[in-house]
Amino acid sequence: MPCLTTVPSRHDFGAVHAGLQELVDRGVLAGASHAVLSGQELVDVGYAGWADLEARIALREDHLFRAFSNSKLITSIAVLQLWEQGHFALDDPVERFIPQLGQRRVIQPGARRIDDTEPARGPITVRHLLTHTAGLSYGLFDPGTVIFDAYNKARVMHPQHTLAQMMDALEPLPLAFHPGSSWEYSVATDVLARLVEIVTGRRFGEALQRQVLDPLGMADTGFVVPESQQHRLTGYYLGADPADPMKPGLTRVDATQPFPGAYLRPLPRQSGGGGLVSSLPDMVRLMRCLLPGGPALLKPETLASMMSDQLPPGLTLRFPESGPLFGRSHALAGGLIRTPGPLDAPGAAGEFYWGGVAGTLWWIHPRSATSGLLMIQRVMGYSHPVGPAFKRSVYEALGIVADRTPPAPRG
Repeated sequence: MPCLTTVPSRHDFGAVHAGLQELVDRGVLAGASHAVLSGQELVDVGYAGWADLEARIALREDHLFRAFSNSKLITSIAVLQLWEQGHFALDDPVERFIPQLGQRRVIQPGARRIDDTEPARGPITVRHLLTHTAGLSYGLFDPGTVIFDAYNKARVMHPQHTLAQMMDALEPLPLAFHPGSSWEYSVATDVLARLVEIVTGRRFGEALQRQVLDPLGMADTGFVVPESQQHRLTGYYLGADPADPMKPGLTRVDATQPFPGAYLRPLPRQSGGGGLVSSLPDMVRLMRCLLPGGPALLKPETLASMMSDQLPPGLTLRFPESGPLFGRSHALAGGLIRTPGPLDAPGAAGEFYWGGVAGTLWWIHPRSATSGLLMIQRVMGYSHPVGPAFKRSVYEALGIVADRTPPAPRG
């Protein structure tokens, strides 16, 4: 069994622990695991509440969590490894490897029909996929739109589709915008997983095992939880009111969500965008490889690019339910805070981050060489204020304040 041992620290994380325990006590969360790193040193770790609320099984460090979009970071690392090896350039058209994504058409603004399109002004590149600027969609967050209906009719996200079959499903569908002209969260990272399969000649899970998981000793991370380990998989819960995310009350839904039998048996689709299960110790191993002095999966200059702003001025992240997220940009493997917003810590400028739909999240603050992790399992957990509050509390404990240095000019 892995062991997360902290080093003595001058920082007081009492408020971090108390805040998470209070959410468990109120019935907002079933449980929460977290870890904080300063450089390579683990300075705080904690477990609040329950892995199984109904059976009253206390959360331990060896419990497993549905990583959902935390998977994207791992997939992006594998892609950047192949880029370092010279298999492709970041600005290469992806149709060189995945012909189904060539000769793209783009849906017209305000279109009422899926065939109301125009030719794309340029190809989808690997960089577009890494930054979610390819014009692809998810068919998840924009119900009622023509693109949403088309993605669901084509069963783009169906777990019985292989990644190759997903490319076939995408082939006839138009893009939501011209590549590079906007940002939309999408199946782009699953397309990158297919790129890894084509370049390596291996199924994605096998390539990921060889390139990332085995070198880092991430033995708990994969697409399927073996039957002998399924008792370690935490429960997955729905909040009492989607419109009021802090309302107490939880209903267990892992028998049906994200679909029956998820993570319990092998499936054709190995989703690079959201299919992995992981543990807190494995995620700590992953963070260490991205912080100074850690095991090197990527060159220092690649890590710097990986965490740097890739969107042009004026382009920002945008979700249908929230609109533009001003001050938010995207790097090569996750989001980037250009300017801290009202929910962010004042010192969060430059933070490289992402999270999953169930509330698992990670971040790296390059200026202070610190990192944090939160592992929870609640439907749409990314959209409630638990994560931002946790991050603010950690920043305060670490004493990270706003950087008064003028930002470097964009090159």
